[in-house]
Amino acid sequence: MKQGRHALLSTLKRWLLRGVLALVGIWLAGLILFSFLPVPFSAVMVERQLSAWLSGDFGYVAHSDWVSMDEISPWMGLAVIAAEDQKFPEHWGFDMASIEKALAHNERHENRVRGASTLSQQTAKNLFLWNGRSWVRKGLEAGLTLGMEGMWSKRRILTVYLNIAEFGDGIFGVEEAAQRYFHKPASRLSASEAALLAAVLPNPLRFKANAPSGYVRLRQQWILRQMRQLGGKSFMAQHELL
Repeated sequence: MKQGRHALLSTLKRWLLRGVLALVGIWLAGLILFSFLPVPFSAVMVERQLSAWLSGDFGYVAHSDWVSMDEISPWMGLAVIAAEDQKFPEHWGFDMASIEKALAHNERHENRVRGASTLSQQTAKNLFLWNGRSWVRKGLEAGLTLGMEGMWSKRRILTVYLNIAEFGDGIFGVEEAAQRYFHKPASRLSASEAALLAAVLPNPLRFKANAPSGYVRLRQQWILRQMRQLGGKSFMAQHELL
């Protein structure tokens, strides 16, 4: 009896190890391939699509049109950096000062959790992982972020982020968002339009770029001020992000 149970546990461990190694292999292949190939879809897009189908919504389509950085307005990249991660050109995937501030805030305000994810972390999570706050997911996110920072340029990370970010219900990527909300390509987005899109990123299913609340408008104006303080388009050129 004990021998049979031991054999079963050994078999399960072997299959678990093989599964983990296979998953790591898939992620590694993804990091290599997507360092130069367009990203056809992200894990978040798959999650949203499956959730819609399981709920009976067969009209939902998680869609994104890939565009290169040359086809994206410089204002858009600057807007998400100003809004989400102003130390993006400098760090190696993690903003330790922001993490410390977030931990201190969360200890004082348990009902108002503050995140400190960089654009690199968000890209890794959106591309390869699922939504959630478990330590397992955060650990995987950290490993993928380090791999991404080691293998991709900052420009590539920003390009992928802008192409898979969720800007509304079923709206993924800056090209889709620009066409849907402003009826123009992403290359022609103005600073104000880019700031409005960046303003909804914390919660794109709650905040609406096509029907912005007072809070979203205030956040848009704050982002515009931050964009000016960073130096505008010269900031993007200085850090080779254009």
